[in-house]
Amino acid sequence: MSLFFYKIIAGILILITSLMTVVYPIKVRARPEHHPVLELGDAFASGIFLGAALFHMLPDAISGFANTLSDVHYPIAEFFCACGFLVLLFLERLAQCVPKIKNTKQAMPYMVALILIIHSLIEGSVLGINATMATAFVIFVAIIVHKSSESFALAMVLNRNQVAFRNMILIVGVFSLMTPLGILLGSTMSSFLQFKSGQLWTAGFNAFAAGTFLYMSTLHHINHHERLHESENLWEFLFLLIGLVVMALLARWV
Repeated sequence: MSLFFYKIIAGILILITSLMTVVYPIKVRARPEHHPVLELGDAFASGIFLGAALFHMLPDAISGFANTLSDVHYPIAEFFCACGFLVLLFLERLAQCVPKIKNTKQAMPYMVALILIIHSLIEGSVLGINATMATAFVIFVAIIVHKSSESFALAMVLNRNQVAFRNMILIVGVFSLMTPLGILLGSTMSSFLQFKSGQLWTAGFNAFAAGTFLYMSTLHHINHHERLHESENLWEFLFLLIGLVVMALLARWV
């Protein structure tokens, strides 16, 4: 099997996996009545976002800046991470302080979706630029596992924020297509992504995205997670912890 054909198969498998993991959240999307399964799934998704930020995006950003800016000792990745956190905090506080600005609060799930879409495109590009079968396989395993978790988490965020069903389907579809598209783009843009400018852009984006994920999994989850039954708080925390552990294990093995 040629490497190019292998990458095509990998892209198709990643697409199918992404679509399969959002079937359940779409099927039982948020309803006016209390839905314990969705509440626990939402907590699990927050754990995934927290783990993705701490064990995946931020370490990748720190490593990227260290490799490209070895003479700079300022914590650039941490700075971009803080910026991402503060941007979402500012948008939510602005929506709370100025009730007339409703679109600010409604735009937050779309911002998270956009970040995940761009991140999926970058992940696919990393697979696309690799020239060896062994390395491509390792990256494929890492992507397909992370992608399935992030697909579920994205669907839960859209549910939580009551995004219109048509928009939800569109966002999930675009997100699922981004990694296969990134594989194709990576094959044609390998020279740019290996340049210092491409690596810096990727590191900066990962750091900023890590900050947004930290916010979505902590303050945003606490402020907006519906708790009609306080006895479920510990169960929600447990599922958040499970999501975090899952991402920690993935960082260890893939």
